[in-house]
Amino acid sequence: MREITPDKIDKNVFEAIGKEWMLVGAQADGKVNAMTASWGGMGIMWNKNVVFVFIRPQRYTKKLIDAGEYMSISFFDESYRNMLTYMGKASGKDEDKIEKSGLTIIQDKAPVFEQAQMTLVCKKLYSQALTEKGFYDKTLTKTFYPQNDYHEMYVAEIEKVLLK
Repeated sequence: MREITPDKIDKNVFEAIGKEWMLVGAQADGKVNAMTASWGGMGIMWNKNVVFVFIRPQRYTKKLIDAGEYMSISFFDESYRNMLTYMGKASGKDEDKIEKSGLTIIQDKAPVFEQAQMTLVCKKLYSQALTEKGFYDKTLTKTFYPQNDYHEMYVAEIEKVLLK
């Protein structure tokens, strides 16, 4: 893998996150897990290149993100669609999803997957739970949060960008 600076990322983030999906990885206490996500973005905040992702409270990966200082955001080509579907449905609480998916981990501050086309290694800067009170469009809460399991938003600084 070769490293580039965040300003050299040439992916369309709307396509990469919303349509192709991303794998959010974390490690803590000797455990590694990842989950598929399609809500998030990239931009500038606090004069830093950042990524932001949204994770529901019941996700096992959230526990690892909360326990560690870093997370990874990985993007794969279309041939990995079935793996991404599996990583979004199965729980790391119940099985070793990484092993079962066939992914190979390259150790860094956060999990980097050998098969990924691009991985962002990110340092957590901020998190906050979404609340019903914060929604101006109340139909969103009825549509996306009928069980009141509001996502937690994480903002993380992109420290390293690795390309395959």
